Amino acid sequence: MNRRSYTKLFAVVSFTVLSLVCSGCNLRSEQSFDKNGIAMDTAIYLKATGDEAKEAVEESYARIQKLDELAGSQRPDSDVSRLRAAAGKEYIQVDPAIYEMISFAKDYSEKSQGAWDITTGAVTELWGIGTDKQHIPSDEEIAAAERLVNYKNILLRPEDHSVMLAEAGMSLDLGGIAKGFAVDEVRKIYEKHHIENGLINLGASSMYVLGTNQKGKPWRIGIKHPRKDEKDVYLGVVSVSNKSISTSGDYERFFVQDGVRYHHIFDPKTGRPARSGVIGDSVLVDASVEHGGMLSDMITTIIFVLGPERGLEFLRGLDGVEGEITTEDGTVYMTDGFKEYFSDLNSDFRYGQ
Repeated sequence: MNRRSYTKLFAVVSFTVLSLVCSGCNLRSEQSFDKNGIAMDTAIYLKATGDEAKEAVEESYARIQKLDELAGSQRPDSDVSRLRAAAGKEYIQVDPAIYEMISFAKDYSEKSQGAWDITTGAVTELWGIGTDKQHIPSDEEIAAAERLVNYKNILLRPEDHSVMLAEAGMSLDLGGIAKGFAVDEVRKIYEKHHIENGLINLGASSMYVLGTNQKGKPWRIGIKHPRKDEKDVYLGVVSVSNKSISTSGDYERFFVQDGVRYHHIFDPKTGRPARSGVIGDSVLVDASVEHGGMLSDMITTIIFVLGPERGLEFLRGLDGVEGEITTEDGTVYMTDGFKEYFSDLNSDFRYGQ
């Protein structure tokens, strides 16, 4: 049995942008400051330009670390772990940030008709994809974990930010929303410090581009080629300002067994990796849309599970949201609005109708 395992952290910012930044540089008026680090199980990169750039970046970095402590499923004292321990027993008062994530996610579980569901924690833990325990569970194990997936069993008590998971054994997986929430939080901090130009990059799968780059032009962001790992080889490029950007793909965390790729994006209705024909997708959310970071993160997962036809239909029903969906046969489907920002389609792919 040939079995290979992969865990990927990658940056999709174009080389033009990367060549312009300097870490911890001495500041002059309206100069830039940037910082790299690891949080939320991914590489993060923050950059800001302005008189208060250093303050904005340092405060943002601290906020991301705090959110990591609250949302991390591997931390025994995190809100997520406390909810899992109390499942089926009692309400747990959580941090307002965690409550907001859960409430927002439950709302979109309904809107997506269950294509998105943060109660997949038991399924995620069972498969262990991206860990040293990854494996293909038995049908019986999957069925048992799947019985614990139901967003309707998240009980909310808004008056004191308390949450209860109604069934014993239930568990949340905030991996598809916490980074987007952190992006939204950093945006607020940047605004407080009067930052008009900057970059927020949480593992390249959750980003926000603010204003323009140091050349005064829109940020050029490369979308990762779903099947190649070489540096600077992209599906294509988007040139954007003041937008949240999120990507999802079956190349982020996966393993291959007997020629089959098992990835980390689960279909909540099957308890298995989604088999919709999609290998990657990207979403742009305008700055005017509330909770744009969270929304972009969730939507990439939703349309991956829905597949190209239903996914495009879902995208077109959202204001201020544009996207692309790449399928395993090399076809790239896009909303009309996404096409306005996209260029340089790799020759390995073709546009769909």
